[in-house]
Amino acid sequence: MNDTSDGRPAQAELGEFLRSRRARITPEQAGLPDRAGARRVPGLRREEVARLAGVSVDYYIRLERGRAANVSEAVLAAVARALSLNDLERRHLFTLAAPGRSRPRPLPRQKVRPGLRRLLDALTDTPAIVLGHRTDVLAVNDLGRALFADFEARPRRDRNMARFIFLDEAARGLYVDWDDAARGIVATLHLHAGAYPHDPLLAELVGELSVRDDDFRRWWADNDVYQRTHGIKRYHHPLVGDLVLGYEAVILADDPEQLLGLITAERGSPSDDALRLLATLSAGSDAVPH
Repeated sequence: MNDTSDGRPAQAELGEFLRSRRARITPEQAGLPDRAGARRVPGLRREEVARLAGVSVDYYIRLERGRAANVSEAVLAAVARALSLNDLERRHLFTLAAPGRSRPRPLPRQKVRPGLRRLLDALTDTPAIVLGHRTDVLAVNDLGRALFADFEARPRRDRNMARFIFLDEAARGLYVDWDDAARGIVATLHLHAGAYPHDPLLAELVGELSVRDDDFRRWWADNDVYQRTHGIKRYHHPLVGDLVLGYEAVILADDPEQLLGLITAERGSPSDDALRLLATLSAGSDAVPH
C-alpha cells in the first residue's frame, strides 16, 4: 500500500479529513433535530451524514475508511453538502478522492523566472516573496529580507516559511498573531499534501516539525486546509516597531504552484512610515538582522 507524504496509507487522509469535518458540524447546523441527548463524540454521526448525503451507511463508512474506490462526483458533492464544506474544502475533498492520487508523481524543481526576479528587485518599497511547494521560499527582495529573514543566506532546506515560523524564535516575536499565522501555514501544507501525497520533502518537513513543535503536531491533526488570498497581518519588528500590513497573494499563471506575496501598508499610515524607514535601513546595509 502506498504511503502519503507523512507516512500514512494514501487512503487514510481522505477518511481523516471526512472525520474532522463531521466532528465540526452540529445536528442543528445540518438541519437535523438532536433528540439523542448527550453524544459520546462531537458533531454528526456517520449514519446522519449518510442520510443527508443520500447514501447507505455502509457505503459512507467504507468511504471514511478509504475503501470506496472510484467514488462518483455526485456522491462527493452530496457528502460535501451534508458536511457544509466551503469551496476550498470541497476542492480538497475531490482531490483526496481522485482515482490516480495513490500513484506517486514526480515534483519538478521550481525556479523563479529571471523576469520575475527583476520584478522583485524593482519593488524597493514593497516587501515581496515567492513561495513554492510546501512553502519553500524561492525568492525574496531586499525589503522582504529586512521584514522577515535573509532566506537566501540560509542552507537550501531551511529556505522555508513553515520552518521559519515554527523553528525560528525571531518569527515568534515578529508575528503579533503568531498562532493565526502558524495555523495558516499548517493548513497550507495540508492542501499541498492533498495534491502531492508522496512528496518526500514534505514528509521530512512534517516529521521534523511534528517532533520539534507540539503546536504543529496538534494542528496538523486538525486536517484544516487554507489557501492564501489577501488579508491583514500585524507585526512587531525589532528595528521599526509595530506594523499593520496588508498582503496580496498572486498565483503565477505559468506555474500555479508558485505564489507571489506582496506586502503593503496604507499610504500615510504609521505602518507606511515604519516600512519606509525599514527600506532606508535595509538599503544602508547588506542585511537587516532581527
